[in-house]
Amino acid sequence: GKNIDKKVLIRFGLPSVIAAFIGSYLLVLIDDNIVIFSYYFFDKKIDVILVKFLISILLIIFAIIDLISDKQFTFDKKYLPVGGFLSGFFGGLSGNQGALRSAFLVRHALGKSVFVATTVVISSLVDITRLSVYSTNFLNLNYSDYYQLGFFSVFSAVAGSFIGNRLLKKVTIEQIKKIVALLLILLGISLL
Repeated sequence: GKNIDKKVLIRFGLPSVIAAFIGSYLLVLIDDNIVIFSYYFFDKKIDVILVKFLISILLIIFAIIDLISDKQFTFDKKYLPVGGFLSGFFGGLSGNQGALRSAFLVRHALGKSVFVATTVVISSLVDITRLSVYSTNFLNLNYSDYYQLGFFSVFSAVAGSFIGNRLLKKVTIEQIKKIVALLLILLGISLL
């Protein structure tokens, strides 16, 4: 907590949380039975529904933006609330807020530990907000179908945090951005 930039947290994080609520609420309203297109993969018919299509396209777009954005390209601090709103909105809608958040915050001369601490808090607040909205659909789920997925998700998140903390001293933010962007592109293509 000592490394958090409180001004960035308020100016960027507060609009992020408000917009995350709006984006996640819109996602809940989208009919998940609308099939955009279908294809066959090894004789198995795969339907791509509207929600997965939107999320995959957003993941790919934001990852590409993150990959091609110029390191020297900067946003004035007065645009922090706008960046926070956009980041939060797409975080609520697709679960991906990292590309826009990085595009706005990585260029504000925050030290590596300040950048990581501030973005962790902002992304956590956005995730809490969007998950609270998504939870309105949790009553309709059969949780026994998701124990294995839940276990591996939590295990992967904890392992990733420990590994990331150790690697933080050995890699640059640019290297982290490129790795994450490439993985998001693969995830987006997989969803399609």
